[in-house]
Formats: sequence, C-alpha cells, structure tokens
Amino acid sequence: MKKKKFVTSAVSFISALAVSGTAVWAAANYTADDLKKLGSALLGESDFTEGQDLTGDNVIDVYDLITMRESFKSTGEFAEQIINITEKNVKYIGRNIYDENNVAWLVQSGSAVEFAVNAKSAEITINGDGNTESDEKYRPRYAVIVDGEIILDELLSVKEKTVQLFEGTSPRTAVVKVIHLSEANNGAVGVSKLKVDSDAAVPAVPTAKKDLSIEFIGDSITCAYGVEGKDQYEGFMTSTENFMKSYAYLTAKQLDADYSAVCYSGHGIVSGYSSSGDAVTDSLVPDYYDYVGKYGSYKVPWDFASHENDVVVINLGTNDNTYASKDYETRGVEYAEKYTEFLTHIHEVNPDAYIICTVGTMGCTEMYPYIEMAVESFKKSSGYDRIMSYQSATHTQADGMGSDWHPSEKTQQNSAYVLADKICQALGMESDQIGIDVASEAVFSSEYKDDANMSAYFSDWDRSYHVTTVRGGTSKESIQAFVSGIDIKKDGKYNLTFKLETSDGVEIPFVIRSKSTGEILLEDTITGTGSKFAYEKEFISPAAAADAEMVFSLGGVDNLRLSLYEVKAVKIG
Repeated sequence: MKKKKFVTSAVSFISALAVSGTAVWAAANYTADDLKKLGSALLGESDFTEGQDLTGDNVIDVYDLITMRESFKSTGEFAEQIINITEKNVKYIGRNIYDENNVAWLVQSGSAVEFAVNAKSAEITINGDGNTESDEKYRPRYAVIVDGEIILDELLSVKEKTVQLFEGTSPRTAVVKVIHLSEANNGAVGVSKLKVDSDAAVPAVPTAKKDLSIEFIGDSITCAYGVEGKDQYEGFMTSTENFMKSYAYLTAKQLDADYSAVCYSGHGIVSGYSSSGDAVTDSLVPDYYDYVGKYGSYKVPWDFASHENDVVVINLGTNDNTYASKDYETRGVEYAEKYTEFLTHIHEVNPDAYIICTVGTMGCTEMYPYIEMAVESFKKSSGYDRIMSYQSATHTQADGMGSDWHPSEKTQQNSAYVLADKICQALGMESDQIGIDVASEAVFSSEYKDDANMSAYFSDWDRSYHVTTVRGGTSKESIQAFVSGIDIKKDGKYNLTFKLETSDGVEIPFVIRSKSTGEILLEDTITGTGSKFAYEKEFISPAAAADAEMVFSLGGVDNLRLSLYEVKAVKIG
C-alpha cells in the first residue's frame, strides 16, 4: 500500500497518549507495536500496510490512529506483570545492547532507556557489570528519572538491585528514564525488567522518536569529566562526571533532539593523552567508532543503518595536542591526515548527516588550523560540502574549572548554546539564539562629516576599537562610531555589556538601531569617568533587525579619545 498522507503531528499524538493519565492500553485487537508502526507510517518513516485504514474512508490518517487507540480498553483487573526492556517496550537512547540474559546495557555516556508506563505501582531492576567491584571512585554512575524528577542518582555498587519508581492505590501514567551518567571507560549500567501492578495488557510503551537526531564524538569534554568537581585540583571520579551537564546533552535538550554519544576520556585521532610526547595509539576513537563500546562484551558492531543521524559533531584534538605539540609541522599534518580519513569513514556510515567539527574548549587551539585543513581535504576528495568547522571558545577561570582543569557546568552550557546555534545555521533552522553573543562577529567602523576630523583603529588582539577626535565638528553626530552586523530578534531579551574609556564628564549618546530602517531598538547616554568602566543593560527589542548596529555619537568635542572593549549582546530570553 502506498503512503496516502503525511501527518506531522502523529508522534506528538502518540506522546499525548502516553501521558493521558488514564488506566488504558489493554488492547483487544492491537498491540503497542501496531500503534507505533501506524504512527511511523503517518510520519513518512515507513510504508503503510494493509489493515491500517480502520475508519474505512480509503484514507489513512490521524483518525485511524485515534480509532486504534480507542480499542485499547481496561480489563478492570489489576495484576502483577513483568516487562522486558526491549525496544518493543522502551525507547533506546544512545548506544545500548540487549544481551542473551535479557539485560539492556547502557554502554556509552548518556545512553538511556525511556518509556511511558501506566500502573498503580512500578519498579525496575538495575544491573551492574564487573565495574561494580572497582574502587568506589570509578564505579558507573546512573540516574533514574520519573516525570522529569531525579528519584535516584548514585554509583552502581551491586550486581542487581530493584528501584521503586512509584506506588499508590490508583493508577497513574508516568514517563520514566534510566540514564548512564559516567562514561564507557568505567563500565555500563544494565536494565533488565520492569515490574508493574496494572490492568493494562500493554502497560509500557516507548516514548516518541524526535524529529532531529545528533551524534556526538569526543573525549573527556564530551563525557563531562569532572563537571561537578569542586575545583581544578581535584582528580577524576565518576561521581563528578555527569553527562546531563555535558554540552552534548544540553545541545540536544535545547534543540529537542535525540542523541547518541561515542566518547572516551584521554582519546584522540592520532594519539591519546601522552605525558611523554610519544604517540599513544591504543586510545584512538576511530578504532572503536564502529562498535557499541571499546571493551569486552560491549565491543559489538554498531548498526548505523538502523540509527540514522541528521548531524554528527566531532570534538577531538585536545588529547592529540599532547603529541602534536612536540612538532606541529610534522605531527599536526599527520593529525590532519588521520582526521580526513575519519571524516571519510563517518560520511560512509552517515551518508546524509551534516558534519560539524570543533576543538578549543580546553585550549589547544593550535590544533584548529589542522581541522580546517582536514575539512578542506575531505570536501575536495569526497565532493560532499555538508560539513563545517568552528573553534570553540576556551574556558576561563571566571566561569570556573572542573576536575583536572576540565570545563565547568557553566562552560559546558555556554558551549551548548553556541553549538545549538551552529546546528541551526547548518540545517537552515530558526535559532532561538539563547545564550549567544550576537555581537561576537560585529564589524567596527567610524565616519565624520561637516568640518570634523578624527582617526581610528581596531585591535584584533582583544577586539577593541579606539577613536581619537581632532576637530569635533558642530554636533554630536559629526563623528560617529559603529558596531555593525548584529542580528536582533523581535521581542528578544538581551544583556548588553561593554567596557568604555573616555574623558571624565563627557556625555556620549548611543543607540542600537536597524541599519536599513533606522528604527531605534535601544537608546541611552554614557558619561565618561576618565578611566575604563563597565556598562551593562538589559533590554527587550521592539522589532527584528538582522542588520542592527550600535552607533556612538562622539562629535562636538575636540581632542577626545574613546576606547571600546569587550562588546557583547547576549540573548537571554
């Protein structure tokens, strides 16, 4: 049967069924799998099949989905049921495997299972591997989340335990998620069965697949190593590693995307972390990318065909720098060559994905030109141009440091803001710009008229702009300095900050306006203090202006010097 209709709201409808709060889903004629298949077909992800036109109108649409849903009736008798954690009953997130003992192993950082359950009570069995017997500092960390609330967050120290999800005298519907918070280097977390007291023949269903899927490939930064560490002098512990505070998880959350991560601390492209400067070749992500995990029973091939990604993000090079820094001219090129090979393979197994490459969060910005070299080489050899790179902003002491000088929670969040915006640009999506400095790539310039005269220069080192007036002219508008190329959204809330230095008592009016229409978005006056001072103001823009500019009016004063530093306009709402 051919696809008859494409209904974009079908998955949302299925999600609504999962949280309706009624004691239903006991199917007389259909199963949860039937419901899932019909929803998939309505989204255009699979073909329609015979028997899905339930209303008999020769059109398969959301009304057929409603009809199928209405056939799910309560039996009225509550009984204990045991449900296996298979993809028929739960949604797998990330790289997981289901073994011969009916255990779903959450292998990689952020790997999870998620489902909606309808019952009076529910409990889930958690399993541990050999790493439960490791030193307490290195045991796997996981969390159990019910309706968005973390009910358990701990290190896994036993081979098996039962976690009560909820209990009561009347049925409820809840969305449950079990997530691996630490990394694959320190073992996996198992989930083996769900026990419910329910009157439903189908008490648990997978949550809906999201429209966007992103894969993150990285090292300790992606794993969120030490993100909860007290300072940079504290060593590694899995108890301070929390993938839900990684830029990867936060990016996916911001874009409402499904995600998968492949990340190992200390790993790289051409060398893992090296204290000696010699290549460490047993810690290379490309060698393990094709597998669910790196070690033991988890080293099984990953099925790329069944897990298509819209975007693949690569954040590797920080550990390579410990090797390449000894001879950038030779080893940097070697890194670029291996990076190109990896890009080629990533494209082979993700043929339709947009690829985004970055480095720089922990410094090592010397590696970035070699990433650019690799990207250009890949584009030339493959003819594939859906790829971009950008240099991540290096973390600062002001934003705090995690364990062993790793990124803090604030740095991870800032990185997520930037990456989410980059993904929107790459895919042609509208970015909400939250957390983005829309003045980060602004252009500085100035002009004078009437009988005024002035000079100006821009310092690329610290992106500061300096104007000196010789003759001020007849009015404030005789000399003006511009900060152009700022994209402002209508009703957007912005935090404008900069530092300014000018003569004591001199008043300088400035505005933010649309360059094309002249509409004023913000207007204020600054009074000089004779030394550098900080300006900060929050404002809500009354209009959109993709060509917004800041205009400082400096005329009317002879021999005036103005210096402008650290101009930022960060969207905060």
